[in-house]
Parts: sequence; C-alpha cells; structure tokens
Amino acid sequence: MSIRLYDTGARQIREFVPLEPGRVSIYLCGATVQAAPHIGHVRSGLNFDIMRRWFAHRGYEVTFVRNVTDIDDKIIVKAAEQNRPWWSIGYENERAFTAAYDALGCLPPTYEPRATGHITEMTEMMSKLIDDGHAYAADGNVYFDVHSYEGYLQLSNQELDNLLQPEGEGETGKRDPRDFAMWKAARPGEPSWPTPWGPGRPGWHLECSAMAHKYLGSAFDLHGGGVDLVFPHHENEIAQSRAFGDEFARYWAHNAWVTMSGEKMSKSLGNSVLVSEMVKHWRPIVLRYYLGTPHYRSTIEYSEESLREAEAAFGRIEGFLHRAGETVGDVRPAAEVPAAFAEAMDDDFAVPQALAVVHTTVRHGNAVLGEGDKDATAKAFAEVRAMLGILGLDPMDARWQSSQDDAGRGGELRDVVDSLVRLVLDQRQAARARKDYATADAIRDELKQAGLVIEDTPSGPRWELDSGS
Repeated sequence: MSIRLYDTGARQIREFVPLEPGRVSIYLCGATVQAAPHIGHVRSGLNFDIMRRWFAHRGYEVTFVRNVTDIDDKIIVKAAEQNRPWWSIGYENERAFTAAYDALGCLPPTYEPRATGHITEMTEMMSKLIDDGHAYAADGNVYFDVHSYEGYLQLSNQELDNLLQPEGEGETGKRDPRDFAMWKAARPGEPSWPTPWGPGRPGWHLECSAMAHKYLGSAFDLHGGGVDLVFPHHENEIAQSRAFGDEFARYWAHNAWVTMSGEKMSKSLGNSVLVSEMVKHWRPIVLRYYLGTPHYRSTIEYSEESLREAEAAFGRIEGFLHRAGETVGDVRPAAEVPAAFAEAMDDDFAVPQALAVVHTTVRHGNAVLGEGDKDATAKAFAEVRAMLGILGLDPMDARWQSSQDDAGRGGELRDVVDSLVRLVLDQRQAARARKDYATADAIRDELKQAGLVIEDTPSGPRWELDSGS
C-alpha cells in the first residue's frame, strides 16, 4: 500500500509519489533563533521526525533538510535589548533548539544550513529574478513583484485584491504595497552584507528558497512547517522559487499549533512552556509521547492534566515491556509492524490510529503473559518495540537508555529511589519468609500510599510508579 498525505496546496489527500524511486527529499522550516524553544516550537520537528522515520521504514532513503534562521528582525531587536552581538543571541538559541530536539529523540537532519551562510546563493537568485522582471531594487531594498507571478496565493487560496502583506520597518520604495521584501537595506548599527544593490540583509522568505535550491535542487518532494507559515512565508517562497525557474516542492504538509486557553502558544502571548524547563519535571520520552502522538494536523490544547494522562498511558506500555522482558529476555524489535499499524501510518501519518494498535497489542501481550505463553509474549514484545521505534518511543532503544539521566524523574534520582525501595522490599521478603504476612502486607500498603505499585514476579518483586490507572 502506498503512502497518502494531505497536501495543503491541493487541499486533499494525495498519493505520495516521489520524484526519484526509492528516495524522499524533505525541507522543513526550522527555528528562528531569537529565543529558547517552547513545546509549541518543537512540535513541528517531532511531527516531521515521525514522518521521516515512516518513510525510512517503508524503504526510502530520506534526505531531510531543516534550516536555521539566524538573522531576523526579532534577533536584531533582542540583541539591542540585551546589548549583545546578534550572532551571540542566534548561536545560543540555536544550541538550545538542538538540545531540545535531541532531548525529545529527534533524529539529526541530513543538513541543517544557516541562513547567513548562504548570502551568495540569495544574491544569485535575486539577480536572476530582477533580470527576468520578477523583482526590482528600490532604496537599497529588493522586492518581489507579486503581479509578475500568475500562480501567487494558490497555496493559501487568497484573493490578491484583499491581500494584506506583512512588512517591516524601512521597507520603502515599493511599487505595490503587496510586494514583499527579498532583501532589506542596512540601517545604522545593524548587521549587513554587500550586494550589487547596496549593503543589507536577507528577507525571511528568500532564505528558504535559496537553501532549498542549494541542498535539494530545483525540485524536491515535500515541504513542511507549521500551519501559521502557509502565508506569508510559504506562499512567498513558492513565488520566488518558481519565478526563478524551480519546480520547488511537489507536496506541502503543515502541522497544527500547540495552544493554551485556545490561543497559539507563543512568546508574545507570554504563555510559552520552555522545553528546558519541561524536561526537569517530565521525562523527555513522555513529552515526546504527548506532543508526537496526536495527529499532526490536530491542535494540541496544553494542560497539566493531559500530560499526566499521557504519562499514565505510556506507563502502561512501559509496564508491559518491563514485565515481558523479565520473562522472555531481550527480544529485538520485529522486522515488520502489524498490518493495521502500517495502514494507519500510510493514511496521512495517522499516529492516533497507529497508537491504538500499540495499545491493543499491549493488552494482548499482558493477557498471554498472564497465561504463561512465552512465545506469544515474545511476539507481542517484538511488535510493540517495532511500532514504538517508528514513533521514536521505544524505551529500550539505546537512545533513551543513554538519556535517562537527563530526565527530571529518571536517571540518578530513580537509581537512589530504587536502592531505597529495594531495602524495604528486602524487609518485606524477610517477613514473608518467616510467614509474617501481616507485616509484609503492611509494607506493601505503605509503599502503595507512597505512590509505588509492587508486583511479585518469578524473578522477585518489582516496583513502578503508580500511574493512577
């Protein structure tokens, strides 16, 4: 069965047919590094990480490009406010984004270009667009003439007569207010680079057009980003790139927002939740489960309660894997996933439906484990690990095993708690050995009140946090 996805440009589900058999090329709009990332920022990276993993599972060789916008009006404003160099602000926050992606288990991109490293490519693109009559220089700025490209606004499905084009300070000399800036003339004290039209800095839209062309060529398969980028960013990318002569992206996919109280999570609203703070209180793998398992086109309404529900749901999966592992040993992930899981992922990356297959398999695994059927238990164990691996959620993967000490509820703290609980469990075992069952039961009840669940297994007692289920 082929992969199908919702193409924003076509406004319908389309069968995915790559440009080159066996290869998939993806460009994802990455971070604008004016501030450290909140969980709304990293949702896009998580969603497209899961897409990338599914393409790879289906046998495609994936080239994944995720850019860094390291020069921008907001970065310049932050630098002035903090009396720091603009590049210092950008680099600090670029590292914060990388740490957030790593903490949540995202695979590193094939290429991660910075905008400021591609001024030459941007200048070449503008020169051709000016020569071909699609752009013009004015007052040291360079603007794209939106009337020169017939297909303008087809992605966002707007009417040109009703268009309000966002613009920044200093954008003078426009022939039409709907034209957009490709290059912005230098202002005193701001960073700039030389061009034939005077010193300045790139516009946001030009950066991505130039970098996509550089790393993926004149045509590539899939362009992604948040739904808020459809206009003006992606619409203006299309106009520049196709007027330049590129076919550009053949499919467009956009993830929805993370919201709080119905509003998009953003710095300007003061309702952001920084990833660096969240991982102090929640295990990173639980955050990934919470942000990555809703459908990518569905809005996530953030709340502590929903995070606790995600923690409990993932805890049920982990509980099965730990119990099964104690019985059947180290079973590797299955080579194939259940057919229902594959059908869900092929259908516009329907992770909620795929996750339902995971939970169904866990319930079956618990049943056969209780019956003592080791072969059936091992099969369920392997299938669950395979499905979780595609979602980036296999807790037994080396990636998560090595990062446990980064989690606020894991690592060294869990080791200390484990040692203390083991001492109490040894006392309980001693009481059971001398047939003092009242004391043994009392110890078990005290541990339960402390939030721990004790399970007696053939290999001895084991404990886990009470998920409340």
